[in-house]
Amino acid sequence: MRGPGQGQSKKGMVGRPAEATASPEPSVRDPGRGGRSKPSHAHRACWEPRRGSAGREGLWPGRRARWRGNRTPDLRGKLFPEVYALAAQSGLPSHWVGEALPEKRAAGSAATSAQGSPGNVVSRSSPGRWPHVQRTRWPIGRGPGMAGPGGSGAPIGAGALAGGARSKVAPSVDFDHSCSDSVEYLTLNFGPFETVHRWRRLPPCDEFVGARRSKHTVVAYKDAIYVFGGDNGKTMLNDLLRFDVKDCSWCRAFTTGTPPAPRYHHSAVVYGSSMFVFGGYTGDIYSNSNLKNKNDLFEYKFATGQWTEWKIEGRLPVARSAHGATVYSDKLWIFAGYDGNARLNDMWTIGLQDRELTCWEEVAQSGEIPPSCCNFPAAVCRDRMFVFSGQSGAKITNNLFQFEFKDKTWTRIPTEHLLRGSPPPPQRRYGHTMVAFDRHLYVFGGAADNTLPNELHCYDVDFQTWEVIQPSSDSEVGGAETPERASASEEAPALGSEERGACKKSRDVFGLDFGSTTARQPTLPASELPSGRLFHAAAVISDAMYIFGGTVDNNIRSGEMYRFQFSCYPKCTLHEDYGRLWESRQFCDVEFVLGEKEECVQGHVAIVTARSRWLRRKIVQAREWLTQKLEEEAALVPRESPAGAAGGARPPLLRVAIREAEAQPFEVLMQFLYTDKIKYPRKGHVEDVLLIMDVYKLALSFQLRRLEQLCRQYIEASVDLQNVLVVCESAARLQLGQLKEHCLNFVVKESHFNQVIMMKEFEHLSSPLIVEIVRRKQQPPPRAPSDQPVDIGTSLIQDMKAYLEGAGAEFCDITLLLDGHPRPAHKAILAARSSYFEAMFRSFMPEDGQVNISIGEMVPSRQAFESMLRYIYYGEVNMPPEDSLYLFAAPYYYGFYNNRLQAYCKQNLEMNVTVQNVLQILEAADKTQALDMKRHCLHIIVHQFTKVSKLPSLRTLSQQLLLDIIDSLASHISDKQCAELGADI
Repeated sequence: MRGPGQGQSKKGMVGRPAEATASPEPSVRDPGRGGRSKPSHAHRACWEPRRGSAGREGLWPGRRARWRGNRTPDLRGKLFPEVYALAAQSGLPSHWVGEALPEKRAAGSAATSAQGSPGNVVSRSSPGRWPHVQRTRWPIGRGPGMAGPGGSGAPIGAGALAGGARSKVAPSVDFDHSCSDSVEYLTLNFGPFETVHRWRRLPPCDEFVGARRSKHTVVAYKDAIYVFGGDNGKTMLNDLLRFDVKDCSWCRAFTTGTPPAPRYHHSAVVYGSSMFVFGGYTGDIYSNSNLKNKNDLFEYKFATGQWTEWKIEGRLPVARSAHGATVYSDKLWIFAGYDGNARLNDMWTIGLQDRELTCWEEVAQSGEIPPSCCNFPAAVCRDRMFVFSGQSGAKITNNLFQFEFKDKTWTRIPTEHLLRGSPPPPQRRYGHTMVAFDRHLYVFGGAADNTLPNELHCYDVDFQTWEVIQPSSDSEVGGAETPERASASEEAPALGSEERGACKKSRDVFGLDFGSTTARQPTLPASELPSGRLFHAAAVISDAMYIFGGTVDNNIRSGEMYRFQFSCYPKCTLHEDYGRLWESRQFCDVEFVLGEKEECVQGHVAIVTARSRWLRRKIVQAREWLTQKLEEEAALVPRESPAGAAGGARPPLLRVAIREAEAQPFEVLMQFLYTDKIKYPRKGHVEDVLLIMDVYKLALSFQLRRLEQLCRQYIEASVDLQNVLVVCESAARLQLGQLKEHCLNFVVKESHFNQVIMMKEFEHLSSPLIVEIVRRKQQPPPRAPSDQPVDIGTSLIQDMKAYLEGAGAEFCDITLLLDGHPRPAHKAILAARSSYFEAMFRSFMPEDGQVNISIGEMVPSRQAFESMLRYIYYGEVNMPPEDSLYLFAAPYYYGFYNNRLQAYCKQNLEMNVTVQNVLQILEAADKTQALDMKRHCLHIIVHQFTKVSKLPSLRTLSQQLLLDIIDSLASHISDKQCAELGADI
């Protein structure tokens, strides 16, 4: 039966050029090496079958005789001085090095093969290579140095693999031949990767293939980008170009049949194995003749290259160009555009499954329909169509609209919830692109108020927030040098390396991409970032966006192709996790008694004291009063304590009285403390606006600056002609001066004043308020400067960060033990973020309030444990690379609600192995049994050994790791190096 690694590429292992998959590796932690690393079955999603090994002595029998017969000890010392120095430093006998260092066989020597009995370890050899031992499978908890039932746990002796012909298992080890592939083992499954948020300039389209262009369309099908139509500044085009994203090569796509007439500002979408082209502007732009819009529909079949025009009977949409088009539910959806006389905002749809039976249908839209517009993008995300900005005449805005396909309803995405100081939406623009990936919309380029910006804006559909994506450092203009990375080839020229081509990445022998193959990556040209442009086109393949063409400065057409690598990280669930804790009311330890009615609202001390200083003081006062009361009661009745009272019973809720708050607004405030947001009030509903005003009053009293601003923005956005007088009077009664000012300014506007004073509510308004409105109308007050900085307070993330770093020390109610070292923490926070802790605290709460921390049976380092706490408390994912190895499996073991932490750990390891930290990562990989990362570290150490040997941390490695390094050094000595060093001597 083949070992679990034998089906892999020959490049998958260090030091075994051909039979690499059959080489021995330690599969379990030896007691002498420290740490505990048996994997847990809870990690099934990221584990693969466990691999075992035999003892190291006797792996290559006969080497000692050959080595000593052909080389002298003095020669060995001269050939490998660093290796012998390393052995001497670690206290290893010098003859061991002689056994480990390989003697290179003469070319053409006959191969030897070893026979193996069924069920035992089989060794193989091939010309020019030493025999290697096939991996042995060990069950969980067993292996060299670990005792099975009835075993003593002694390591396998030197005679375990005599001659490589037959394996003999030491009597002290209970070897399980029935161990199956279901036994699990950690693997990181690294593969080729691209730096996230990296722009890369790909080969441009040559003029002999296709002209530079703008106003064209781009679609993605399989591993290719298809470009159709557009104009080159002189004529309209109808050629079809193909760009292969794997080969980075351009060609003309094969076509048959009659293609659409030359056109631009058309639309193109992919459905099934076909591309559909609709509408556009045709004619001779050079002579300005025969110019007209079209409403024809063409299909291009990718498999055959056949162009076919669909002849549709019945009512057709008006001919148009510069419209939006998407595919959803087997239908093509067309929205808005320009018909040659006016902009449109109608919508049409047509089924794409059967052209013989289909027909165009106009969609009856409802809701907040976008204004008539053209030159805008449309994209589908989360089963909704999104439209952003575009040319709308005087009505041009930077609004984002969403269309629900099910009920045919439009909604304008509100921006009132965005705090001042947070990233705003992009400027209004036209001629831009917008694509959807995962839960995000990405907007690039376009003309924004006579400028051509080249920032990439990202909209999170779930959180309704905008941000500007900062490109990675290796795609920056000017190309600053990147930090030094470990390189395998600098110290080993004999190994060679793949050259980085136009679109190829260099990989080491594991298939891992760790950047360039030189110690410092070359600086990148300034053209890595695309310049600002409009009327370009974009499409998504896999996890990358491709942008082609467009009009750049001075009305020049572009033939450039750019690639942007998206990030595929799962979203941060911090706010949702704390929100679930609030809704479930589990593990509540405080009860607020509110108002004159003494209504009760429960909560969690940890969250409340982290977010509000005012409520923190109240809770501290209540605790002090309760402590004093209990002490007085204990003094009066010192012996009256029931015998079983101490055993695990939960303490009573701490009661905190807040007379100035009512239950409903206080619950909204509590929701904000847990989630950093409040529900948007229904527009025009006076009751909702008045509720938020009460919340605003509490925010002012409790000094919650962030909540203050949120409430103000919500209320100001909700004020209209129907509720302005009620809101104004309520603001005056609650002494909310800023809201009152907003309402007064709203009333005295020219377009509002006459309507407001004719309302019945105006007659019942208080006299002082009527006088103030009349005076405000007659003599408006001077405007105060609005450029003053706004204090937006602290966010949930900032507050929880401070809480973990010491602000919450006095409220800790659980102790986490890491290898015997205590770390105080907070039950509610742990339970909110981890289903493991939630289940423990709900059903198996330890009586002494102490919890031992491990990941499976591996105890993480203290530094890695602190990194995990930072993730739990406030979602931090930045950490040293060595911590990432410890925490890679933590999301599965602790039941985090997604694998965001694991995704960051993987990228952190891929990106950040350097000469300076390779030994720390090697230790972490060894303790966590991450064999693929351990191999990579050994690979780096071997080829950078002159640098690594000078690191102080090398002297602190365990003896077994030093043996691993020497073994890898021995395996990587090439024939050429041996010959050159021998000649020198």
